[in-house]
Amino acid sequence: MPIDRYLLILFVGLLYLLGFGGLSLLRQQGLSLRFAIEGVTITAIGTLATLASLPLSPVLFMLILYAVTMRVRLLVDLGNWFVSKGRPQRALDLYLLGLHLWPDPVGRQLVLINLGVARLRLREPESAYQILEEAMSRETVRVGAKYLAAGYYNLGLACRRTEREAEAIRRFNQAVDVGPSSIYALAAQKALKERPADRE
Repeated sequence: MPIDRYLLILFVGLLYLLGFGGLSLLRQQGLSLRFAIEGVTITAIGTLATLASLPLSPVLFMLILYAVTMRVRLLVDLGNWFVSKGRPQRALDLYLLGLHLWPDPVGRQLVLINLGVARLRLREPESAYQILEEAMSRETVRVGAKYLAAGYYNLGLACRRTEREAEAIRRFNQAVDVGPSSIYALAAQKALKERPADRE
């Protein structure tokens, strides 16, 4: 007996929510209420549309569900790709768009961290400092050790480039404390051994 399509859409939606919700817990990011509400709403709409005889493919439904619920992280990933290709201005546009698409708290912090890094790449250390300082002041948000270490390390760089050396040392130490085995902690340890005069 074939499974009714609406049940398949419902199953795909619930499996998606459980899967990505579980990944968030594994990353110690907590569950995003916005993600849950958006996912349940889209699953309900997809199920009702299928019940109303709209031919909705489970694969197409999954793509729509993913694109809507992960829109901010997709923009961050695309922006990071542009940064890696030496096009930080294009990345900046994508990060700013991400901030306007109602990100959840974790998504917002990820956007701000990457926005600050792009500003550093554009040699705008004061702007980078302001953005990264805002991103890292959100201590209730749990983005995971890797992202926190990246945020603190880059905030340390912004501090050093704006002649806030005491704060730079504190931020580099925070990067080491939060993610001791990350590449950002290693870079922070190296930065701590340097003195600003060593780079001139």
